[in-house]
Amino acid sequence: MKGIILAGGLGTRLNPLTKITNKHLLPVYNKPMIYYPIECLINAGIDDIMIVTGGNNAGDFLRLLGNGKEFGLKHINYAYQEGEGGIADALRLTEYFSGGDCICVVLGDNIIEKNIRKYVEDYKKIGKGARIFLKEIPDAERFGVPEIKNGKIVKIEEKPKHPKSNYAVTGIYIYDNRVFDIIRTLKPSDRGELEITDVNNKYIEWGEMTYSILDGWWSDAGTYDSLLKASLLIKETGANKF
Repeated sequence: MKGIILAGGLGTRLNPLTKITNKHLLPVYNKPMIYYPIECLINAGIDDIMIVTGGNNAGDFLRLLGNGKEFGLKHINYAYQEGEGGIADALRLTEYFSGGDCICVVLGDNIIEKNIRKYVEDYKKIGKGARIFLKEIPDAERFGVPEIKNGKIVKIEEKPKHPKSNYAVTGIYIYDNRVFDIIRTLKPSDRGELEITDVNNKYIEWGEMTYSILDGWWSDAGTYDSLLKASLLIKETGANKF
């Protein structure tokens, strides 16, 4: 299984901090934000990793991370996303790297307390379809929200005004290689982006979507409030130790 970290975008919700650097290079407590998704993948037993970045500060990732020696890696692969095409557009750039293998995708601003190794190993036994990770939170409407019936996800709505559950779809996904075929069929949303929710809904339509509820806490770090929250949680719990 290959690991993908999506760390592009302009991070406008964190202006003016992101006027001079990529959002994923900002500190979250005592480490740059990008360290946490790297550790998430390595803790799951995945050491073949590609980082997709973009914007004017992409070279700073190479200066900071190099080939990943600090993490015990032999090499880190990089890809560059031009413009703001959305999560699925960024994922599209990793097809050649995947080499037909399954992929575990982590958004660069997602931080978890525990690890996902068990779920990755469970998926490898099947090696087909998609698996997403959910977390019950009080403000699920900020994210993709699943509608769950009889223990199965029947649909995911992106940032709904009236969520059909209190679960958020976190920024961690596992896909087989057909994900790239799906992306090729997508049309831009009203936001002008290729939406990862549309990818997930296609797997649901095929009846090949499974899910897990994340252990421990989960936070994104894409807003001032969530950036502060993640920093405090890490300070308090020592999460994602590597």
